[in-house]
Amino acid sequence: MPAIQSCERLIVAGFCSVALALASVPAGATGTVRIVQRDGSAKVYRDVTIRVKPWAMALQTADGQGTLVIGKASCTKIDELLRCLPYDATLFQHGESHHIPLANGTVWINPTKQVQPLSYSSAHLPGHGVLLSLQTKAGTYVSLTGTIDEVQR
Repeated sequence: MPAIQSCERLIVAGFCSVALALASVPAGATGTVRIVQRDGSAKVYRDVTIRVKPWAMALQTADGQGTLVIGKASCTKIDELLRCLPYDATLFQHGESHHIPLANGTVWINPTKQVQPLSYSSAHLPGHGVLLSLQTKAGTYVSLTGTIDEVQR
């Protein structure tokens, strides 16, 4: 089996596990995204909606004008948390889609209702929380903290 197919199956299994575990997530939770460009300029987006679908995770700005979809990653369960290493993303904005090649990144998802500690860290992730950190191949950094708003099966 090619490596890409096995990785795609890992993300499907990972996001499906989250979808099953979070079936009763209350609506109205939000996230904050910070984007730092290569030149150091930064932009913060508040009230970002975080949706977990069986095949992907989508982050949508409060005004609905931009959506970042992480569609490929390798996911592993570590204690009670799910750690995903994404390697592909697509930005949907102004009626167009743009492939965003990723250099590296990590997504931590807490599918439980309880606060969970991050491995090898003093940080904790709240129930249904998400912590994301990505670097694009163009040198842009994207970080997210928040809780999952919606799970689609």
